[in-house]
Amino acid sequence: MNRQQTADLIAFAREHSPFYRDLYAGLPAATADLTALPLVDHTAFWQAHGPTTSRILTGPHDDGIVFKTGGTTGAPRVSRYTREEWRAMCHRFGEGLPAAGLLPGDRVANLFYAGELYSSFVFTLNLLQEAPIPTVQLPIGGAAPLEYTIAALRDFSATVLAAPPTSLCRLARQVVATHGTLPDVRLVLFSGEAFYSDQLALLAKAFPGARVRSIGYASVDAGVLAGPVAGEPDSRIHQVFTTDKIVELLDPETGEPIEEPGRPGRVVATDLARRLMPVIRYPVGDLAEWTDFPRRRFRLLGRAEEGARVGVVTVYLEDLRGVVAAADPHHRIADLQIVLRHRGERDELVLRLADNAEGEQAGSAGAPRDGERQALAQDIARRLCQARPMFDEQARRGLIHPLAVEWVGAQDLTVNPRTGKLVRLIDERMD
Repeated sequence: MNRQQTADLIAFAREHSPFYRDLYAGLPAATADLTALPLVDHTAFWQAHGPTTSRILTGPHDDGIVFKTGGTTGAPRVSRYTREEWRAMCHRFGEGLPAAGLLPGDRVANLFYAGELYSSFVFTLNLLQEAPIPTVQLPIGGAAPLEYTIAALRDFSATVLAAPPTSLCRLARQVVATHGTLPDVRLVLFSGEAFYSDQLALLAKAFPGARVRSIGYASVDAGVLAGPVAGEPDSRIHQVFTTDKIVELLDPETGEPIEEPGRPGRVVATDLARRLMPVIRYPVGDLAEWTDFPRRRFRLLGRAEEGARVGVVTVYLEDLRGVVAAADPHHRIADLQIVLRHRGERDELVLRLADNAEGEQAGSAGAPRDGERQALAQDIARRLCQARPMFDEQARRGLIHPLAVEWVGAQDLTVNPRTGKLVRLIDERMD
């Protein structure tokens, strides 16, 4: 860890960002130790930063790029980069492509989503331009009809596909149904989601000569964090870009820093290069474990409690709680829990709702009956699709399952066996 870089970033953020100035108000002036700083609270962070006004930014944004990172239609979350920050970020990520298996002269089909302030297509295009090896780009995009995509892949003999796993599976089904295989594809690069064994089996049918590799580990809000490890068969393992990125793994209950291998922790990111919109001890929303701490290699394990990643869609827990509260003004739901599952080659968001069996004592309408349960579930699903249109769009396209609702008793919600606290998000997808 570069202590001087860290000290400079903290001092800069305290001087120029009202949010960080307030957050660090009680700390000594010369603080340079990351572990002495509080974690960023997601709710407070995004309340302080909007499309038009921000207490996070350290100055005016008059040169660069803006991307949407998620949130509901009423509270969009946007990340801002200067031109130089974006270029440096793409360059850093591009450096990891040889480890992912990219070769000189590869013809790379970019099948990520473009437009509507989404970053993945533009980011992939830019990082390939910054990669240290020459490639030919095929900027097809994720919204192109499958027939067109397959024709372009065949016409230009694409050797590499770059896309989210759900899009790759949809493409693979169409390839198998119409052409059998595309043997020229030798490498599949993915990001934004995990890959599961049923999906890998499907891709092996459509692209029998292809290896499936992570393009790297990044998020729009936290920036680029880590690249793939050359020769590593487990695509969940990544290596931190230690030149200007810091990744901490913290115990989910105690917040204690973790250094030993095999112990799960929350991923917390600090970007030493970003100054316009500083990211300092920002919880990324994932769980991981170190496989080699001295070399800063870690294995991703699933989602933490900040947000549910369903296919390429992020649904933040505070947004989902707001949807449920709006649908349940009479407080017939005592509590809720999010479960992430994977079946039929697609992700599923399950909303586990606990009946308010003590409703009369609590002054509410009590537990809903069967008919009310169905109506409540339908209303919640409708409100979620209104608040997060991308969830509805992805479900309609068959890339994820529609929202599922499970009714349980409050005693049936999963709690942490050590602390007794309710587990807000349970990720059951990891093989």
